[in-house]
Amino acid sequence: MSNQARSLLPALAVAWLLAAPEARASAPGTYGMGSRTGALAGAVTADAADFSGCFYNPAGLVSAPGLELSLGYLYADNRLRINGKDNDVADVHGLMAGIVAPGKILSLPFAFGIATYIPDNGLSRIRALRQETPRWELYNDRPTILFLSVHLAVRPLPWLEIGGGLAFLAATRGRFGIRGEADVLKPYDSQLSHEVDADLTSIRYPIAGARVKLGSLGYLGVAYRGQTKLDLALQANLEGIVDFAGVDVPLRYALETRTLDAFQPQQVVLGLSFQAVPRLRANFDLGWVNWSAYESPIPQTSAHLEAEPPPGVGVELPEDPRPVVIVPPAFQDRFVPRLGVEYVLAFGAERRVSGRPGPAKAVEIPLRAGYAYERSPVPPQEGPTNFVDADRHTISLGAGVVLNAPFSVLRGALRLDTHVAFSVLPERVTQKANPADFVGDYRADGTMIAGGATLTASF
Repeated sequence: MSNQARSLLPALAVAWLLAAPEARASAPGTYGMGSRTGALAGAVTADAADFSGCFYNPAGLVSAPGLELSLGYLYADNRLRINGKDNDVADVHGLMAGIVAPGKILSLPFAFGIATYIPDNGLSRIRALRQETPRWELYNDRPTILFLSVHLAVRPLPWLEIGGGLAFLAATRGRFGIRGEADVLKPYDSQLSHEVDADLTSIRYPIAGARVKLGSLGYLGVAYRGQTKLDLALQANLEGIVDFAGVDVPLRYALETRTLDAFQPQQVVLGLSFQAVPRLRANFDLGWVNWSAYESPIPQTSAHLEAEPPPGVGVELPEDPRPVVIVPPAFQDRFVPRLGVEYVLAFGAERRVSGRPGPAKAVEIPLRAGYAYERSPVPPQEGPTNFVDADRHTISLGAGVVLNAPFSVLRGALRLDTHVAFSVLPERVTQKANPADFVGDYRADGTMIAGGATLTASF
């Protein structure tokens, strides 16, 4: 009987993988929202007037020159290693899209914005691992999750912009059950039925921000992204009759697992965008990320097997699994500096462009570069846990082409932006307090290459 029961346990494991949500964050937080922001290394808290403001600072939406439609694609190649071997951190790729619609209510300028990231390799995915198993905790399956953000911004004063709204991450919930009769000697004669009930749900968190205009120099911005997490519970049941050479034994197996996932720490970002000389803009962001609130994603599982054999038939049942003693992760808060520079080349005759205060050249070519440093929040893993991470240095480059008032039906602009970002995670050595008790010492390092393009039409 125990062998037949074990043959059904992989199906329950598959159900757990299907019913859990994706990992602990979304692609915009790791690789950027749109190619312009990706080229500026995400330093746009005070300079996000397109659909990317739905993630970085919704206050800037109200400065959009007109109705904007954006569509882009992102691809990220992750090469993260442990002891020189690739750790199979999934590559990330998907579509990004957004709409910004500015207008006025009486004399009050306002704007509505929506942005989304849609992975093209599935909406929800996770790998549940034991806490002793080394894994790149901040990047392992993190960004392959559906992201949606909806916001509203207003300008109550000529020098003040305020915006806010909600962001949504997709997740799945479900249950799994097996019923019927299993034949131990002739497994293919078993008559089993299973039931899977899974729903795509969402978790939400706030994003809000403000921008203050600094005269003709630029903007000062501040943004807040709230903490989010998802408490998960999966119940799986196996109930039926097992045939032991003509002896029917009623069997019941119950599995319950609880975990926490889709964790995203709250953060506050202060940004400055200034234009000291014509066509040259410099941005600087400094963000505080509350990683000390991180909660362990290690699942707590309970299982119980019951059997009612006929009198005189001895059956030895396995013991229920012991509860897992979860070690607190003890992550540390971090400050993340970001720097971005943009210089715009201009060519051709001057044209009137819808939404812009003055004339602009027919063709503009923005050139961009950025740098970001993300110190690892993961403390030394000297005990049983193995949350692998390293500091991350990111250098980004990008360029674009802007066609101002290219058609009679498009009096705004048509813009194509591209970018590439190269991240280096220098080697970090983990030394265990007692290597004989755990997985032993190991080295972790890696690189990440992300790139993409975004097409925006402004009407």
